Amino acid sequence: MNKLIFAMIAGVATMSAAQAQNAYVGAAVTASDTNYRIGGASNVSDGGYKGSGKLFGGWELNETFGVEAGYTDLRSSEGSYTLGGANGVVRADGSRTYLAGKASWPLSQQVSLYGKLGVGYSKTDVSTTVPNMSWENSKTEAYGALGAQYKLNENVALIAEYERYGKKKDFGAKADALTIGARYAF
Repeated sequence: MNKLIFAMIAGVATMSAAQAQNAYVGAAVTASDTNYRIGGASNVSDGGYKGSGKLFGGWELNETFGVEAGYTDLRSSEGSYTLGGANGVVRADGSRTYLAGKASWPLSQQVSLYGKLGVGYSKTDVSTTVPNMSWENSKTEAYGALGAQYKLNENVALIAEYERYGKKKDFGAKADALTIGARYAF
């Protein structure tokens, strides 16, 4: 799935080169709360909110519609638990990618609201201090986002958005993410 997403990102970049005035790239910080659900465990502590780096790019077909792809490298998070009287530590690492259609609603020359809907791929590697209790989970699910954009000038804009990567997650970063960043239009 990652190969497919990266191929689509390359396709967007290629289309963008042909229509440079409609292409954009960006960088952001995204934060998701973390969560560990271990059957039979007590005293489970979650990792809390972790900030992660996100890169994204897209192509605006017109003022209202476009496509966007992005990649987030989720920071490692750690929690603790008690299982069968023994204390343990659980750690999760992961990443997220998405490809989505984007619809924008300009409110003024500088401010616009937008929504994105598409497909997202989440990968989580989980390891614990208990032997033979480590695994990898990957899933392709629906992706959606709602956000706002503020143009500083014709090329640079600030963004803030709420993203959702599929259903509730039992381990690692939760499905909800808050993102703040900047984008540069060519």
